[in-house]
Amino acid sequence: MAVPHLTPDAAHELIYEPQQLPNLRSNYGGYLDQSSVGWLKKTSAHISLDEMRMRFETDGYLFIKGLVPREDILDVREVYFEHIRSTGILKPGTSPREGIFDATQDPLVHNGVGGRDLPEDVERQKLLESAHTLPAYLAFLEHSDLRDFIRRFMGWDKDVVLKRTLLRHNVPNGLSTGCHYDRIFLRAGEDFLTAWVPIGDYTADGGGFMYLVGSTDVGKAMEADFMERAEHLTPEERIDGFNQNMARDGQLSHNVVELDADIKAKYSSSKRRRWLGANYGAGDVVFHNPYMIHGAGKNEDSLGKIRLGTDLRYYREGSRVDERWMRDVWRLDDGL
Repeated sequence: MAVPHLTPDAAHELIYEPQQLPNLRSNYGGYLDQSSVGWLKKTSAHISLDEMRMRFETDGYLFIKGLVPREDILDVREVYFEHIRSTGILKPGTSPREGIFDATQDPLVHNGVGGRDLPEDVERQKLLESAHTLPAYLAFLEHSDLRDFIRRFMGWDKDVVLKRTLLRHNVPNGLSTGCHYDRIFLRAGEDFLTAWVPIGDYTADGGGFMYLVGSTDVGKAMEADFMERAEHLTPEERIDGFNQNMARDGQLSHNVVELDADIKAKYSSSKRRRWLGANYGAGDVVFHNPYMIHGAGKNEDSLGKIRLGTDLRYYREGSRVDERWMRDVWRLDDGL
């Protein structure tokens, strides 16, 4: 289906970043070349749904500014860091609402990105797990500004948010989420909508998500290749994001420079693909499709701010969901 050009009024609602490009890197390796980076297009929450849908179809993502009231998001941030304050993660004299890391601590001890890279201390693990059941966080998952928008944007009468959500922090100079596309971990149901919500304010070097624009076709090609090589596996093994064809933690890579070069070599085309970062604010939301390649940048925030965010997945009610993600909230030993 042909995608129409933006109307002048809609183009006016695109909010652009400064000329200076962001410096983006991942857990390992150097910074991406400046010719390979750019800014996410920020969309006002007040343009028409048709224009938003067009942008989502064209770009694979929709970055909406101020969708949720700022203070509601900061309330969740405060509750989360108060919950884990006993680990010593916060800089003395700062508040949980600020979420400033104590730079005298070992970043790896305070890892909170989930998955298979958890801190060794059992008590810290339990706090990360129980954070997913904090009343303030559970109330946010039902936030009317978010849920109502999703139903209108997707044209759904009712929506379902997967029970297993991901609430993750990463401290400056600690580990960040690797590069991946979401379908790797949710292969048992239909396609879905992801919402990534930054719980705080972060500059582009503060560990927020970076997206490889125009990568939906690459994600689909990668998934088709994974499925072809998994034909001999059992049905349970085929849908496993950690099966023998996948990396240990299911990620495509923790080195975005190497991944970028690999994609350019294997999926060359006339399409220009760049990694896009953003200066995120509390209340912003990024929606993306299941095949768009993305990952968290290295948190190198100059003020020591801890990045906190949550990953939410939505289906139309009545569609086939990945039931593995509906059994319980995120648990240490759930195998997903």
